[in-house]
Amino acid sequence: MSSAAAAGTPVDGLPATGTIVLSLVLAAWSLYATARNRPPDRNHLVGLALLELAVLGLAVVALVALGGGDRPGEPGAFFGYLVTLVCLPPLAAVLARMEPTRWGSAIVTVVCLVLPVVVVRLQQTWQITGG
Repeated sequence: MSSAAAAGTPVDGLPATGTIVLSLVLAAWSLYATARNRPPDRNHLVGLALLELAVLGLAVVALVALGGGDRPGEPGAFFGYLVTLVCLPPLAAVLARMEPTRWGSAIVTVVCLVLPVVVVRLQQTWQITGG
């Protein structure tokens, strides 16, 4: 019983931590660009692409766990957060390209601050059954 609790959920661990850290680093970088009155550049878009790869990795881990028989406590909320998580980085990239001013950098900042919250909520919806 304690080993299952120690193992955590499939959406915990290195993939989730890496996604959160990458998102917060990109948020800080974009906030710096916003403060300097700079639009998002190609490097911001590359950062969003890397963030999307990290998010897709987290989604694959979750889907493999589902295929293995594990189930989240709130499946509807879990899948809603998972879809939102996968859609956020591309949405930020599109909106940042549409707004080539400092506000484009602000959009990237906000999305990158929201993404870790969505990851934590994803983890919380999985843990409800695990208790």
